Amino acid sequence: MGVKDVKPTRSELIELKKKIKLSQGGHKLLKMKRDGLILEFFEILGKAKDVRTELDAAYEVASRRIAIANAVDGIITVKSTSFALQGKPEIELESRNIMGVVVPKIESSSVHKTLDERGYGIVGTSSYTDEAADSYEILVEKIILAAEIETTIKKLLEDIEKTKRRVNALEFKVIPELQEAMNFIRLRLEEMERENTFRLKRIKG
Repeated sequence: MGVKDVKPTRSELIELKKKIKLSQGGHKLLKMKRDGLILEFFEILGKAKDVRTELDAAYEVASRRIAIANAVDGIITVKSTSFALQGKPEIELESRNIMGVVVPKIESSSVHKTLDERGYGIVGTSSYTDEAADSYEILVEKIILAAEIETTIKKLLEDIEKTKRRVNALEFKVIPELQEAMNFIRLRLEEMERENTFRLKRIKG
């Protein structure tokens, strides 16, 4: 809003005061939201680092165990065992709200199973294949958790940036322009008041 576009009237002055008050209130709320989101972000970031470390460790274990299983039981036996697995893991994607930001919540079931639940016979396989299956199930659980946390971080970062832009726009553009327009109207009304007073004095004279 430029001062040239402003009508120097008392009604416009009242309207501008309302807009400034509203903008200042919105600015305060957005700053609170931004600060809250940043706190949430750093809290989840700590979890993300832990999950990423656990995920890397789980991958190392799974890779090592599958290599041993392939060497001891044979690649064909390991592959045929994997095809005999019963009960596929189920993943349910939900959502939750963090200060207005909708983030994913991934619920999984039947990922980590007991030996009985896997459904393949123990004849023809060694404990190495069982350990490999176990470690890959743990790895999948870590991947699901990492996907949830890392997507949440991405969405929080996007909303933090968007909120920061809105805070800055209000703080450095909208509110100063409104205040400038209000000051212009006040000065113009004072000038008009002086001109009217001077005119009345001349008429009386």
